[in-house]
Amino acid sequence: MAETVSGHSGHIFGLRRPSAGGDYTVNGEQVRDTHFRELPEPTGSAPYRLDLKDVISAQTYDAIVAEQRLTFHLNGDIGGIGSSMQQDLVATGMETDLAVGDTTAGRPAFLYLTGDCVYYNGEVADYYAQFYGPYKHYTVPIFAVPGNHDGENVQGDVSLNGFVRNFCAATPTTQPESGDSLRTAMVQPNVYWTLLTPVMNIVGLYSNVPEGGEIRSPQLEWLSAELHDLPATVPLVVALHHPIYSADNYHSGSAAMKAVIESAAARAGRHPDLVVAGHVHDYQRLTKKQSDGNQIPYLVTGAGGYPNLHSIQKDSGQRMITSVTFQDNGGDPVTLESYVDDHHGFLRLEVTPQRMTGKYYQVPRPHEPYSKGSQLVDYFAYKWTAKKYEPNRLP
Repeated sequence: MAETVSGHSGHIFGLRRPSAGGDYTVNGEQVRDTHFRELPEPTGSAPYRLDLKDVISAQTYDAIVAEQRLTFHLNGDIGGIGSSMQQDLVATGMETDLAVGDTTAGRPAFLYLTGDCVYYNGEVADYYAQFYGPYKHYTVPIFAVPGNHDGENVQGDVSLNGFVRNFCAATPTTQPESGDSLRTAMVQPNVYWTLLTPVMNIVGLYSNVPEGGEIRSPQLEWLSAELHDLPATVPLVVALHHPIYSADNYHSGSAAMKAVIESAAARAGRHPDLVVAGHVHDYQRLTKKQSDGNQIPYLVTGAGGYPNLHSIQKDSGQRMITSVTFQDNGGDPVTLESYVDDHHGFLRLEVTPQRMTGKYYQVPRPHEPYSKGSQLVDYFAYKWTAKKYEPNRLP
């Protein structure tokens, strides 16, 4: 639980780390250091759904349908301030990974970003350096939900102006900020929206600017309706920026976002099969064991390019050796299964009617030989129909 360190007569000197005093937490109440921003008007019609078949080629879509198999990349916090070499290395790693796969459906069809696409304030002027330029040769669609830095506008600008221009355009137009990349703007219908695919559906939330996130009506009601209305025959993933659980020593997870997801799931009678987030600049795979015995994976994918990484909490000054089980703010067990906090990287996710298989790759650090390439550092196979992991070791 974050709290300020104060002095005399209103002086504030900083924030305590989540592990201060030996109180190791994976979610709590954060200090609100900025205010909620009103959301822009949707560019599409409710219930704000975009079908993958309207974006990718017919050949790729037909292959996904025929094989009942979808492969894609997940990442977040990509904005590489100051021409970040880290972002370039991650982009190169994902670009190389596009060619990996035994069939068309076995190769990544798109990238989904969990926010903070452009630092620090989502300015239009920074979109080429932090988005279009690094992914100039990444030749598949890029979808996203906004992060706090995308929405925390500078004075005189409108919150999420850059994000809406480049991810929620009415048509796939070429924006001036795309430069020589030739990538057209994405046509997501809203800043919170659902991506429909033949094999899975991704419900994307905008958790706004305040630390810990804040989601209000009508997005709350929309989330409950999507959880209830989307078909249960394919897995449902919820993506947002502020993580519900995180064992890092900088932000921690959000009790507020936990309440949003759990309340919506209770009203809908259906819990997401997987929850993915960013905000914390590292990779984590955590698992919550529910009262009915189901295992729900929670992923943090926030090491996509922003130079500074966030370390995992240490026990008596030593790195935690997984797996480590915490108690969340409601007393429920949450296990940190795996993490990478000293390299940037990306997640490759494959979905079939039976399981979701994840592979997390770390990329070289700027001072390491680039010939080292991407390295597989976490692997999981999750049978979403049974809500259980399968035997889970690096192949």
